[in-house]
Amino acid sequence: MRLLFLCHGHPDLQAGGTEVASLALFRALRRQPRVEGLFLAGVSGLHRPASPGTPFQAIGEAPDELLMRTEAFDRFFVSQTDLYGVGQEFRGLLADLRPDIVHMHHPLLHGVEALQAIRDAHPAARIVLTLHDYYAICANEGLMRTTDGRLCRAASVDACRRCQPERSATEFRLRELHIRGMYRLVDRFVSPSHVLRERHVAWGLPPDSIAVLPNGLPPADPAPHRALPAGGRRDRFAYFGHISPSKGALVALGASALLSQQGVDHGLALHGGTAFQTEAFLGEFAARLAAAPDARHHGAYAREEIAARIAAADWVVVPSVWWENAPLVIQEAFLHRRPVITSGIGGMAEAVRDGVDGLHVPPDDPAALAAMLRRAAEEPGLWQRLVAGIRPPPTPEDAARDHLALYEGLLGRRAARARRAA
Repeated sequence: MRLLFLCHGHPDLQAGGTEVASLALFRALRRQPRVEGLFLAGVSGLHRPASPGTPFQAIGEAPDELLMRTEAFDRFFVSQTDLYGVGQEFRGLLADLRPDIVHMHHPLLHGVEALQAIRDAHPAARIVLTLHDYYAICANEGLMRTTDGRLCRAASVDACRRCQPERSATEFRLRELHIRGMYRLVDRFVSPSHVLRERHVAWGLPPDSIAVLPNGLPPADPAPHRALPAGGRRDRFAYFGHISPSKGALVALGASALLSQQGVDHGLALHGGTAFQTEAFLGEFAARLAAAPDARHHGAYAREEIAARIAAADWVVVPSVWWENAPLVIQEAFLHRRPVITSGIGGMAEAVRDGVDGLHVPPDDPAALAAMLRRAAEEPGLWQRLVAGIRPPPTPEDAARDHLALYEGLLGRRAARARRAA
């Protein structure tokens, strides 16, 4: 079986959840007998300067992982506008590789037009697309959250124009028609969570076209639990992830500041970088951090550093203010046997069982989060009970097994159609 994986980034340049999960899946599949292929990640000048003469660049020493320049990308229309340069080179790659399965892990940078290019250049390939967020539905970076901070449950031309009045109704309608048209070329969609599947079904994708397959997390030795002094409490909290408005770092800082004002002994460690954020947000983050004397920002981290950083924490806090899909940080917390305190919406509520392996709080509510952190620190036996309820996350090998079965089913149907045609 020959595979082509498309992703909008490579973890060596941008270690987001989609990039980490998709590359881990690809590498697990490549370890299977009789599976070969290529992982093709998009890249722009934000991450690495261009090399002259070719749109392709190596990434590290792996011969089956490449970068492709995808500078001319329109984020609103999810469209790769360099159809002559990028499109022509991509078609040439398809003709040379002739993959059985093309698995797209996000239309960002490559553009939804890549689906048409696959159909044109190599019609025999089966196309799989993993829905990692709500980008197709929502023009606000796929957050399903309005620009004034409210959760959104369904997209419509009128609602989207209220959110982004600088865009016309025609633009929103054309965006939707364009993406829907390209998505009709997909043979099977994959969703890592049920909530994401349900949202796309409500948007109009056929229910039987979306399989729910969880992401796999690369294994690591769990960090030991923090040794408590005599009479000590489980009152050390950690946030892992990019420092951004949608991830709820400001909510976590607001909760920590309230606890400090109440005289509650605790610690909040924020682990994550601040790249690509606005000056206004960075200013607010600095002000909130200064107002939270028991919080510390420890900066960006590599995945290899998580065990050392989480060793000082009793709990992981995931206070995202949007729906999320299947946050990798929750799987990381469970791998290291830390219960999770998270916003009780979307994929977070699905991944964390309230009262079993973690606790739910209302989103975007620092007071509610502060009350839950205080309960977590002070309620006898709560931490031990939740730790006992944690289940280990799926591995990339688990995900590879499920995806191979899906691929083989698609290829089996292709062969059956060929036999009928003959």
